[in-house]
Amino acid sequence: MAEAKVLIERQGPVALVTLNEPESRNALTPGVVSALCDFVAGANDDASLSCIVLTGAGKGFCSGGNIKDMRDGSDPMFAGTPHQMQEGYRNGAQRITRLFHALDVPVIAAVNGHAIGAGCDLACMCDIRIAAPDAKFAESFMRVGIVSGDGGAWLLPRVLGLPRALEMPLTCRMLDAEEALAWGLVTHVVPAEALLDKALEMARTIAAFPPRSIRLNKRLLIKSQDMTLEGSLELSAAFQAIVQHTADQKEAVAALLEKRPPTFVGN
Repeated sequence: MAEAKVLIERQGPVALVTLNEPESRNALTPGVVSALCDFVAGANDDASLSCIVLTGAGKGFCSGGNIKDMRDGSDPMFAGTPHQMQEGYRNGAQRITRLFHALDVPVIAAVNGHAIGAGCDLACMCDIRIAAPDAKFAESFMRVGIVSGDGGAWLLPRVLGLPRALEMPLTCRMLDAEEALAWGLVTHVVPAEALLDKALEMARTIAAFPPRSIRLNKRLLIKSQDMTLEGSLELSAAFQAIVQHTADQKEAVAALLEKRPPTFVGN
């Protein structure tokens, strides 16, 4: 039996998701894309899931599109007429982007090696990025004469701001972990042997809060990026009304007042 392209390990309310094509440094081959999309598509419906940690098997986080597939035309994104290629992107790499954007469950990227091209964009789809010292980041699409086809042009300015988001793809420069930290692309750089522990510790910290509150806090922040102040205030008032009618919110208040650990039930 062929080994799974994406490994899913549940640790209570946390899911450790590992891209599992180490021989290609976890390139976004059709098999990886399909398996990752299958998991993310069902994540919002899993009420027991409160945080996701995404990493890569072996020495790389994600090397982006497979250059051999690009050369050989063995991936729908790299073959056929212009219209067929466009549809290949829509149904391939862009499906990941749409699913991540619709995801209410927080995602932490544990970047254990190279995050190149679409792999860098995948890291930017995550909410928080933690890197090992040997992690590398590049928007190097022009090295193979293409543009970011999976949403990097939308994602990167929201992470870095426009000037640095322009510099990365236009120069194809590669950032090491310390530069990525200075630029705000990652929030922490930790020793390689501690990377997953740090990511999972943060995931468990997040998952310790009321599940519905976690998801609505993330949704409010994401939605507010494209809203006016008034729109964001209206949405926050609506979300407050929702969470303040949950048993978990009442339990959170009671636990604080009674100086005891809370027990949340998810509603």
